[in-house]
Amino acid sequence: MLSRLIMGARYSFFVGIIVVTVAATGGIIVGLIAGFAPRWLDTLIMRVMDIILAFPSLLLALVLVAVLGPSLVNAMIAIAIVLQPHYVRLTRASVLSERQKDYVTSARVAGAGLGRLMFVTVLPNCLAPIIVQAALSFSTAILDAAALGFLGMGAQPPTPEWGTMLAEAREFILRAWWVVTFPGVAILVTVLAINLMGDGLRDALDPKLKRS
Repeated sequence: MLSRLIMGARYSFFVGIIVVTVAATGGIIVGLIAGFAPRWLDTLIMRVMDIILAFPSLLLALVLVAVLGPSLVNAMIAIAIVLQPHYVRLTRASVLSERQKDYVTSARVAGAGLGRLMFVTVLPNCLAPIIVQAALSFSTAILDAAALGFLGMGAQPPTPEWGTMLAEAREFILRAWWVVTFPGVAILVTVLAINLMGDGLRDALDPKLKRS
């Protein structure tokens, strides 16, 4: 049981890292494009993101995995797609705020191209809220992966993923409570720890939210 929990931690953190990396990279690029794009393209991109956000995240991920086929890789792809609109909206809002400032105007007057303005001038000043969102999305990715595994649409047995372990242990809940309890506690502690870390990052990176 202990060895499967430890191995399951590797899968859960692997899922979190890959999902957050893919979602954040795609979301930042699309958000930068939306922030600098003409109004019609900006509107089109944001309406697509609004449509994705209109669906419950777990339900949309479940539909995507059902289309792609149940596996851990497909579950990661589905969760990354579901989380991406959050990064798009956050990046776009930061870009729209930053692009009106004097240093961006100075860089444009100095002859900086669009790519340099987007990725070198503006993006570094938008990273603080994105880092906080990434920390919070990490726990969401672990929870969604565990939920998909529990429903049989994520990692498949005998992979020692925590959600899959919970699904396999349901029939033993009355005879061997620890088989169900320990994977659940592992998910709880991990998600709680990551959320607390994200809350601390938010306080550290945003002076307005620092506690006195």
